[in-house]
Amino acid sequence: MSDFLPYCPPHVQKIPPYVAGRPISDVVREFGLQRGDVVKLASNENPLGMPGKSRLAISAALAEGNQYPDANGFELKAALSDHYAIDAGCITLGNGSHDILEMIARAVLQPGQSALYSQYSFVVYSTATQACGAEYIVVPADASMGHDLDAMAAAIRADTRLVYIANPNNPTGHFLSGEKVLAFIERVPSQVVVVLDEAYTEYLEPADRYDSLRWIDRFPNLLVTRTFSKAFGLAGLRVGFGVASPALTGLINRVRQVFNVNALAQVAAAAALGDAVFLARSREVNRNGYAQLTNAFDAMKLSYVPSWGNFVMVRVGRDDGAGARVNAALMKRGIIVRPLGSYDLPCWLRITIGLPDENARLIAALQALSLNG
Repeated sequence: MSDFLPYCPPHVQKIPPYVAGRPISDVVREFGLQRGDVVKLASNENPLGMPGKSRLAISAALAEGNQYPDANGFELKAALSDHYAIDAGCITLGNGSHDILEMIARAVLQPGQSALYSQYSFVVYSTATQACGAEYIVVPADASMGHDLDAMAAAIRADTRLVYIANPNNPTGHFLSGEKVLAFIERVPSQVVVVLDEAYTEYLEPADRYDSLRWIDRFPNLLVTRTFSKAFGLAGLRVGFGVASPALTGLINRVRQVFNVNALAQVAAAAALGDAVFLARSREVNRNGYAQLTNAFDAMKLSYVPSWGNFVMVRVGRDDGAGARVNAALMKRGIIVRPLGSYDLPCWLRITIGLPDENARLIAALQALSLNG
């Protein structure tokens, strides 16, 4: 064993490495496939690609690639401020919203304290907590595999400093109404920071939408995080943002890396905000694709969790090896999905909603495997 390891923090050594969805290049190399023959439905990326306005903005900004980006992201914050009618001083930019989920943990947690989140929610909540030497409290999900807000409120301890809520939730796709989320926040002690992770909020239907950004003035302990990686189609550029009270925003910025969002990501995100046609098309493709997949799952008698995101979690067998087995069979056919064994869901896969032909190819592959979900 390396001599330095015994002297490293034990809580860091216990963190399991994050396993991302496999890139297309990996599957091409492993199975000897052609890149054009591989469909990736693993990482909840937008199948429409990048918005045209973002492409143009990046092209115009390339000439200044030799210069550091604006550390404060003035132009992007101004665009966000205008688009969402929020104070620019309440915005923190992140290298994806993942960055902000980790920053808030570093800003408020220390050993001897705890963070709390629901079972079957984003794995980064646990790793961010562990990296601070704090304890994480996992509250069992309810019968629908979603957040049990009553149980979460009851689980808050005197040493709890952080609560994560994902809405819609990843990987289950479960959704909580704005009324339920607001009622929960009202029950949380003011010394506990609540993170409302809304990475998939742009996919909500109009009847389900609520404006959490208006809650910031009322709750100084609330942080709302969003991303440009999903509906806005900028996953490869890594840009997200958080909105919180000036006091909480100032605290987060004390642990933020100075140039954490690169110049191309900043201009691309600002342009994406103004591309309403692309966003509307993304919602339409997602809505139709969800119907295409779930209708097929119903026909195959495969259980799935109703989803409000751009993915569906589906059970592909009854034994604990089912998810890994079906995932391997799909990869051999050039289809990449996300097995969920790391979430203690070994019988399930998370499938990103793709374009119609990509969804059809996945459906045909699942039908050929004669599954029992």
